[in-house]
Amino acid sequence: MAWADLLRALALVLVIEGLMPFLMPQRWREVMQRMATQDDRSLRIIGLVSIGAGLLVLQVAK
Repeated sequence: MAWADLLRALALVLVIEGLMPFLMPQRWREVMQRMATQDDRSLRIIGLVSIGAGLLVLQVAK
């Protein structure tokens, strides 16, 4: 059961990650180029905020 849930979650991540390049490829490219110029600290903060938001959404969805 846990493996099936993990695979479903991974599939959902892939679908969501694919939306922006599919719908707005030029804008996605610009965002990725800007992200590539960010320093490590900024990227880590963005990652931490994303993790926190994801955990919050999981708690609310329960």
